[in-house]
Amino acid sequence: MIIGRVTGEIHSTINHPFYDSKKLLVVEKTDPSGKPTGDYVIAVDVVDAGVGERVLVLDEGNGARQVFDSTDAPVRSVVVGIIDEIQLEVG
Repeated sequence: MIIGRVTGEIHSTINHPFYDSKKLLVVEKTDPSGKPTGDYVIAVDVVDAGVGERVLVLDEGNGARQVFDSTDAPVRSVVVGIIDEIQLEVG
């Protein structure tokens, strides 16, 4: 799982039919405190997340395909949750 912040959306006119009517998000990876790691992932959104929201991303092909109940979907990363709060234990 990846913690990140949505920084944008991707729109295309030509794509694989699997992506028809699905929203693709650019997610900047962050550490639990919210600091950017300098990396990003493009993920299919299934929770209606928006730009600026902190999200939880499943970044593993087989698990992502299970979200869509498909054995051959061309997908690796899926936004599966919107994060309200992260509590870090110190010590």
